[in-house]
Amino acid sequence: MEKTKKIGIAGWMISFFLILTSSTVNADLGDILPGFQIYGVVQEMYDNNVNLTPKNKKDDFITSVSLGFRYSTLPRSETTGEFQQPSMSEETRYGIYLDFLPGYVFYAKRTNDNYLSLSGNLDTWYTWDRKLTFRVKDYLTRSEEPLEQNYTATALPGQILVGTQRGRAVYIRNVVQPSLEYRFGREDIISINYLNNVYRNQNSDLFEDSTENYINPKLTYWFDIRNGVSLEYALDLGDFQRSPDMTGNLAKARYTYRFNPRTSIFGEYTFQSREFEKQVSIPTTDYDVHAPSIGFEHAFSPTLSLRAQFGYFWQIPKRGSNEAGPLYDILITQRAQRTTYTLGFQGGYIEDYFTAENLGFAKYHQVIGTITHQLTQRAAVTFSGRYQRPKFNDGRVDNLWGVGTTGSYRILRWLTLAIDFSYAEDHSNREINNYSDFRGMVRVTATY
Repeated sequence: MEKTKKIGIAGWMISFFLILTSSTVNADLGDILPGFQIYGVVQEMYDNNVNLTPKNKKDDFITSVSLGFRYSTLPRSETTGEFQQPSMSEETRYGIYLDFLPGYVFYAKRTNDNYLSLSGNLDTWYTWDRKLTFRVKDYLTRSEEPLEQNYTATALPGQILVGTQRGRAVYIRNVVQPSLEYRFGREDIISINYLNNVYRNQNSDLFEDSTENYINPKLTYWFDIRNGVSLEYALDLGDFQRSPDMTGNLAKARYTYRFNPRTSIFGEYTFQSREFEKQVSIPTTDYDVHAPSIGFEHAFSPTLSLRAQFGYFWQIPKRGSNEAGPLYDILITQRAQRTTYTLGFQGGYIEDYFTAENLGFAKYHQVIGTITHQLTQRAAVTFSGRYQRPKFNDGRVDNLWGVGTTGSYRILRWLTLAIDFSYAEDHSNREINNYSDFRGMVRVTATY
């Protein structure tokens, strides 16, 4: 675990140094220093089921104290002093956004569970001649949180991984994503992306360590203003501590017809294959997945958009019976002046690899919604809800749902108070997986 942590942090520091060095070529020290921001977080949380067990629940008060820093070349908000996120800013020739927050977590009753936490995000890029862009992203967490947030780029806000760690054990996840993109037309792009996803758990007797290496070339080409195609391939290599290693392949093709700048339709075909290393002691089944679909995107207004995709999938294993069913992906987003609504529906299938449980292929349905309202210039409130239903090949079915609300108030420009309440349950057909969990949290953040 320590080796993994060192590798992740070293990668961050190297990327940070390279971008910072390139920045100094074009700016003096006085331009760079305002990009640094130091902040501290003190948080108190009550959890009535820290181990997510069906019976004999253990509650605790959990205190965390963190001191971190941010560095960014992006502008700050005149109101809050916070940096813009890279996704919200217009692309510049080069840039960096780094947020690194180490902390220490104390348990009031279970003091043996005290641990050092880490959290961070890195996004750096450099563009040559407005055509060739090299980018590095990194996601890092060291935690005992049983419900891990989905770290993938396609995840809906608030989505959790279905592979759950029951019990408290420190784990570290480090996801490094370098990419190279060449833009040879207004919307014509060829790129190659690489992902290294390392998961290490302190309790490796119960939870499985894993490493993923993912290579993904893509091509997007528009024949004219209305007709475009997108082609991509992915090689996915999984190295597991106990389970058989995996070799995955993905091929995807999409044709898009654009009626106007606001409306387009598309047809898509996805093929996936999973091949596992043969082990006598652990039986495995290779399988293929075929998934044709159609969809459309429409912007009703500058603030209201809809994306919908419908299709059907077939999972064809080398041995045993096939799995099949409809698939869908619907996302509705409304961004008003003071309120943002997001509602997403997804279904079809999911693959749970590289998590605490590594549960494999599952039929899947989920709905996730969030509402964020800016009450005043200083106060905001968020409501969220989720429901997820994976049905795995071994017969296990989970019904996961959760609701939560968060309120925040900026007392001073540099001081923010937040209160959070959440409730979550899993109703599984296997009693050992059932749990209910209530949490209440108060957090104070001071920024310099």
